[in-house]
Formats: sequence, structure tokens, C-alpha cells
Amino acid sequence: QVQLVESGGGLVQAGGSLRLSCAASGRTFSSYAAGWFRQAPGKEREFVALISGSSIYKNYADSVKGRFTISRVNAKNTVSLQMNSLNSADTAVYYCAAGLDAGVRYSDYVNGAMDYWGKGTLVTVSS
Repeated sequence: QVQLVESGGGLVQAGGSLRLSCAASGRTFSSYAAGWFRQAPGKEREFVALISGSSIYKNYADSVKGRFTISRVNAKNTVSLQMNSLNSADTAVYYCAAGLDAGVRYSDYVNGAMDYWGKGTLVTVSS
């Protein structure tokens, strides 16, 4: 069982930056791939970024490539999302998620088939 708690959301002006953090419980966090997803008002949840347990593999949605960076520190059981050059389209509730990083297809995780989810943190970008 993994529990995930997001933090770092808030209100930011367009063009600004925010850093989201996700704190995970458990001793074997390095065994889990982790990802960030978001859901804007009136829209379906969408993939943002994914990182493997070892940090070797990273994947980003086209809409955030070059602006967002996912990273993790397994010794601290944390996953972060650095968001730069924010615009109004980035306004959403951001969710941290995790799934075992063993014998899985990362494409399944990109599609949202993660095992554990946080409750989300709201990011609002004002124009």
C-alpha cells in the first residue's frame, strides 16, 4: 500500500513557475513508477508526466514538453514536478500517482492505469 500526498499548488500568473511535490509512504518507493496527471474543469483527466523507479525513463505529454520536468528522490520518497512558462491551459487539479515498476508497460501507466492516487492539488494560472 502506498499513500500519496501532493503539495505546492496555488495561484500563479501566466509565464510564472510552480513546483509540485508528492510525498509517498512506504519503504520501497523506488519499486514504483510515479506520474503526474491533471484534470481541468469540465474536462477528463489527462497524463502529464511519468518517471520510472530508477529515474532512467521519463515521458511527458506533448503539451508540457520543454516546460515541465519530473524528478524524484527515492531516499526521501518524493516525486516533484517543476512547471515553468505556465499558461491558462495548465489550470487544473494535479494528481500524483504510482504503480509498481516491474513487468509493466509504461504506456498503460500513461493511460492512467496506476495503482495509487493522491487527492490532488489545485493549480490556477491567471492570464
